[in-house]
Amino acid sequence: MTLDTLARQIAAAEPVHGLRISGDHWPELDCDGARFNDCVFEHVQFSNAMFGEAHFSNCRFISCRFSHAELASARFEDCRFTGDSAKGCSFAFSNLQRTQFSGCDLSQIVFDRSDLFAVEMRDCNLIGARFSTADFSRALSRKKIETRAHFHGCKLDVADFSGVKLPGCSLVSCRLREADLSHADLTDADLTGSDLFQAILDGAKLTGADLGGAEVSGVNLTRLADFAGVKITDDQMFRLLEAMGVDVRVRER
Repeated sequence: MTLDTLARQIAAAEPVHGLRISGDHWPELDCDGARFNDCVFEHVQFSNAMFGEAHFSNCRFISCRFSHAELASARFEDCRFTGDSAKGCSFAFSNLQRTQFSGCDLSQIVFDRSDLFAVEMRDCNLIGARFSTADFSRALSRKKIETRAHFHGCKLDVADFSGVKLPGCSLVSCRLREADLSHADLTDADLTGSDLFQAILDGAKLTGADLGGAEVSGVNLTRLADFAGVKITDDQMFRLLEAMGVDVRVRER
């Protein structure tokens, strides 16, 4: 497909099917609201790309880099972001406010100093993903900051959330085994049904967080910065106490 043909399809609001681009820079096209189906992008540099409200379905991104890209309210469905022996995919200095990822493979992805306010990730593979420099907040005024993010049913094993602020955010039914949540702010976060087995929570704030139904084996509350008001179920109580070194004995009646 030629650049002129691609530009005409996007300008006419026609879906782009089966596009393949390798080892190139994305052209300077206004792709806001564009639709891409079954496309393959390999080693493509999406610098200053305009994809606001764009829709990608069943597309594959191989070792691609989004830099200073505009992706607000974009949707990715059943897409794969994979790497090769050299590097994986990354989003750097990009706007992903209200962006939605559904059923996507984002393993080893890097979100570097990107805006992820109100991002939604559902049923995604995010094993080894790095969020440590991502921002899930926006300033409503000089004194008021709003934070919003929604993860549901995602695999976040070994993901790096160290130091990330996620107060009031949702990580429902997510697998966070061996994830690094050290010094993260999870105040009032919803972690119901999540698996926190061997997660690193040193210095994290879990004030008011809901852990109902979560797998909390190995979570040592004494190593948290704050866990006041944490909501747990009675069966979780024994595992949390055991992780603190308490020998729990149930009296027989």
